[in-house]
Amino acid sequence: MVHSAYDSFELLSDCPTKIESIESYGSKLLLGCSDGSLRIYAPESSGSDRSPTSSDYHTQTSELRKEPYVLEKNVAGFSRRPLVSMEVLESKELLLSLSESIAFHRLPSLETIAVLTKAKGANVYSWDDRRGFLCFARQKRVCIFRHDGGRGFVEVKEFGVPDMVKSMSWCGENICLGIRREYMILNSTNGALSEIFPSGRLAPPLVVSLPSGQLLLGKVRSLRAPYPLIQTVVLRNVRHLLQSNNSAIVALDNSVYGLFPVPLGAQIVQLTASGNFEEALALCKLLPPEDASLRAAKEGSIHIRYAHYLFDNGKYEEAMEHFLASQVDITYVLSLYPSIVLPKTTSVPEPEKLMDISWDSSHLSRASSDVSDDMESLPAPHLSDSDESAALRSKKMSHNTLMALVKFMQKKRYSIIEKATAEGTEEVVFDAVGDNFVSYDSSRFKKVIKGRGNIPFSSSAREMAAILDTALLQALLLTPQSSAALELLKGVNYCDVKICEEILQKSKNYTALLELYKGNSMHHEALKLLNQLIEESKSNEMPAELTQKFKPESIIEYLKPLCGTDPMLVLEFSMLVLESCPTQTIELFLSGNIPADLVNSYLKQHAPNMQARYLELMLAMNQDGISGNLQNEMVHIYLSEVLEWYSDLRAQQNWDEKNYSPTRKKLLSALESISGYNPEALLKRLPADALYEERAILLGKMNQHELALSLYVHKLHVPDLALSYCDHVYESLLHQPSARSSGNIYLTLMQIYLNPQRTTKNFEKRITNFVSPQTTSIPKVGSATSVKGRGRAAKKIAEIEGAEDFRVSQSSTDSGRSDGDADEFNEEGSSTIMLDEVLDLLSRRWDRINGAQALKLLPRETKLQNLLPFLGPLFKKSSEAYRNFSVIKSLRQSENLQVKDELYNQRKAVVKITSDSMCSLCNKKIGTSVFAVYPNGKTLVHFVCFRDSQSMKAVGKGLPLRKK
Repeated sequence: MVHSAYDSFELLSDCPTKIESIESYGSKLLLGCSDGSLRIYAPESSGSDRSPTSSDYHTQTSELRKEPYVLEKNVAGFSRRPLVSMEVLESKELLLSLSESIAFHRLPSLETIAVLTKAKGANVYSWDDRRGFLCFARQKRVCIFRHDGGRGFVEVKEFGVPDMVKSMSWCGENICLGIRREYMILNSTNGALSEIFPSGRLAPPLVVSLPSGQLLLGKVRSLRAPYPLIQTVVLRNVRHLLQSNNSAIVALDNSVYGLFPVPLGAQIVQLTASGNFEEALALCKLLPPEDASLRAAKEGSIHIRYAHYLFDNGKYEEAMEHFLASQVDITYVLSLYPSIVLPKTTSVPEPEKLMDISWDSSHLSRASSDVSDDMESLPAPHLSDSDESAALRSKKMSHNTLMALVKFMQKKRYSIIEKATAEGTEEVVFDAVGDNFVSYDSSRFKKVIKGRGNIPFSSSAREMAAILDTALLQALLLTPQSSAALELLKGVNYCDVKICEEILQKSKNYTALLELYKGNSMHHEALKLLNQLIEESKSNEMPAELTQKFKPESIIEYLKPLCGTDPMLVLEFSMLVLESCPTQTIELFLSGNIPADLVNSYLKQHAPNMQARYLELMLAMNQDGISGNLQNEMVHIYLSEVLEWYSDLRAQQNWDEKNYSPTRKKLLSALESISGYNPEALLKRLPADALYEERAILLGKMNQHELALSLYVHKLHVPDLALSYCDHVYESLLHQPSARSSGNIYLTLMQIYLNPQRTTKNFEKRITNFVSPQTTSIPKVGSATSVKGRGRAAKKIAEIEGAEDFRVSQSSTDSGRSDGDADEFNEEGSSTIMLDEVLDLLSRRWDRINGAQALKLLPRETKLQNLLPFLGPLFKKSSEAYRNFSVIKSLRQSENLQVKDELYNQRKAVVKITSDSMCSLCNKKIGTSVFAVYPNGKTLVHFVCFRDSQSMKAVGKGLPLRKK
């Protein structure tokens, strides 16, 4: 026996005559005996020997009672022959009986209503209660009668069939017949027969009508899946089996038994105790809707028991499905995995106390059932720390068990994370608007979890989420599913940092550990770990795949999202990769919009050797984005390095002005290309007897062109640099209309070439003005130079500097030099002029120099033949310009004549005024008034009207101005 679905109870025994048929009527039993009598039995507790009336019947219970029955009434001679079968028609309160014919009696008086004589010899019948139709089979005929509502029956149809009918039942408007060993459908309208299928060889055909209106047709009397054997009731010589309203009635030869269903709660307990969990769950679904809470409790407990059973038998995934269906807390399931480390919680109960479910004994009463209630208490899962062996612990941590746990937690995770997120959102809102309500709930203490903000102690949803994610991460790592663990950490998660950090460090899963730090805003720890991994990868202490994964660029990629939130952290850890990846680091600073002044000051303090490199790259990437202060600082850094380099060479007596170190080249390029620095401050730092090229560039930035050119010519002795300098000044002034004549810079260079001694003396005198007061000892250029001779020589140099005020004295036109120059030459001695350089300058830049002024500066001894490279193209250009201007003059004269001719033609226009001529403005005749003609030559107006219209337009245009 699987379980007791029915309890067998003997209702009556020792019936004096053999029972041929049986029927129930309310709580009473109607027995048709072999002697033709009808015996009526009632419950022993009714205490009444009388036959109840119809009203009495309705006041009594309509169900059979589980108690002994006694004879209430014996109707002898109810039928001449034994009653083959009986049926109570409750809707019409009639008793239909089949004996030698079919008879109808009124209940409960047993008054005879009708007897169908045509049914004599009938062996089987079927009643259609809905329509009031009766069909019966007699020999090879099937007859159909209809109840007329009173005492009579009307014959409707009669059909012939192939053989004797052994079983029949109404099927809608048709009749299902069991003939021979086959089932047929008889059309009650036209008598057409159609075969269904054979009934088999083991038993005759059996047609049973179900309460749902369907038919049950017997074919093979065997119980197979999905209809397994439930219970066996041992009763011998069973003659009849009848379904009553609350039980099944079994009639033997001389006794009657009742099969009363065991309450569903008791059956569920039996099935659970015997391990038939599927059947127990199926029975739970049959519990009435009003017992929804009981049903949920039963199903949850059964799912848990079933899950334990499956888990112990190695069916882990099925076990987790039942744990999931039971809605059990995840801590209960995780207690089965002792090796999974869980965070300590404050609001989640212990697993052993989670599912202490007990069922109400009133729902579990089983009457005669022998099943004990001891199994109702739910066992807590056994922990293996002290009781189980190492083999069992290994089994619980096997791959299959962990895979099942992963699937279980993944299915539970969505709802738990959703609750935790909603709880966090509510807390953010509370923190945003709850500053005024702090005193309202002073007991709301909080603990700080790094990266997750403030989590209150009562945050059960987030604590549960922390338990789930922490356990899920461990299970994924043990499976192993490193990629899935990494995806978990990349998304929203509540992993316990301390536990997961320790586990990931032990397993050397550094990628996941970095994501753990990143997800919890532990950027300092993440960057320290990342730097450590990069250093280890350089020493070949890591696997090749990790070496390729952890590179200096990894730190830069990590820092990119932090530029806007934590720029100081970005600066701190960018120093680790600035030397190895300078370009990418500078791009990080630029793309992250970190203030350049902040970056520069941090580099100046922590990495001064990389400060210049940063400024170089920043200037190369974004020249407009670097401020003047940073440009100035970059140039000062270059200059400091150059001065240090110069001091070393000077100490070694190896200094040469033509030596160029890489830093000096950068300095010269920066001085020429950028303009944000302060040239005066830089000029004060330069030594007086070296670095003349740098000094020349700085003097040029200060528009001291004569001094700069003097350095190129007399100190550096590089005329090409002087010429390039002049070209640069000329081209820069060429696009400035308000600037001085750009060609005068070449005349200044000629003056320097033609008067070397004077310009050298003037240089010594004027350079002192650009040196700081602290620098008092500046070596003089030449030992014999003095400060005298300030007269006309200084005045002339000043005149040469000013392009617009540049004039050459009349005396110098003939002699080639001024009187002051002659005096100076007499005082200082003869000096060789640089005539070849002057002639080369004139030949190369003839198109940029004023020829007349240049000729005035040349010495009288200059040969005309040497001036051919200068004068030849100059005269050619002048002649060509003269011709071009002549052509332009002629064209303009011709155009002037054409305009005059057009003017004369326009003045010849004739306007004829007649007596009908009208003013276009006032629509009055013009007559002899003064008039005006519009340019089209046709529109005529009074001059007064024209004047008024013009004044109105002027007033209209002036109105907005008045409003303003």
